[in-house]
Amino acid sequence: MNTFEKCAVKPGTTIDLSKISTNETFGWTKAKAKAQTLENIARIEALQEMLYVEGKRGLNIVLQATDTGGKDGAVKTLSHGMNMSSSRAVSFKVPTQEEKDNGFLWRIEKQVPKAGEVVIFNRSQYEDVVVARVHDLVPEATWRGRYKQINDFEAEMAKPKPALPEGTHILKFFLHISKEEQNNRLYERFNTKAKQWKLSNADFSERAFWDEYIKAYSDALSKCSTEKAPWFVIPADNKWMRDLIITQIVADHLEGLNMKLPGPSVDMAKAEKYFKENPPTRISTHKGPV
Repeated sequence: MNTFEKCAVKPGTTIDLSKISTNETFGWTKAKAKAQTLENIARIEALQEMLYVEGKRGLNIVLQATDTGGKDGAVKTLSHGMNMSSSRAVSFKVPTQEEKDNGFLWRIEKQVPKAGEVVIFNRSQYEDVVVARVHDLVPEATWRGRYKQINDFEAEMAKPKPALPEGTHILKFFLHISKEEQNNRLYERFNTKAKQWKLSNADFSERAFWDEYIKAYSDALSKCSTEKAPWFVIPADNKWMRDLIITQIVADHLEGLNMKLPGPSVDMAKAEKYFKENPPTRISTHKGPV
């Protein structure tokens, strides 16, 4: 199975997003990609249940992109494979004054996964080394120092803890679209009454900083892709390709954890005796996650 290893940013390497394709399909057709995505979602559904029942680790999925990059769409796709009682999505907006006063990681720390939980970040701590840099919100020495702070923070998340014996696993996805595709999506919003609410003045003014954003993201991904918290650059001009790659990476990662379900907590002999005396009227074929 294609694990899309080419999308991974290898730790210690320097990338230039302006030289990476936004519409690469790796030979997949739209029809095959959509079919495989459905299979991936089914895999995620079973594996996420195991993650929850096992209760030894958390999973943090980070989504970053330029405006209209498809973060909301990716959240919706992943949510199809998630039990919402043990998963959630968090959207980080412009920080409040309280959040600014407590340091840029304070609001992030409050949202990290608990044991058995999947948390999807729609934007994240990386806003503070990208937006803050592009718009000179803090001195250069400050945003440059945040790379190490982020790496240290994510390394700490990954460490085993009493409540998380296997730590938190982190998968970070940059949804890479072209400036042309962004313009197409902005026009679609403008031209579709049901989507006009998504438009903001910033969507247009921020386009003037496109090159600065690409440079800032290139540096952030280069400096903050680690073995425990890797970055993946997802060609996202085609939404069906975006969904295929993200769901497959998540499913493959969960499968690679070799999770084990705990044994039954009931006396199975007594349970067997009960059902002999109280036979079911319908036999389910569902076997649960395997």
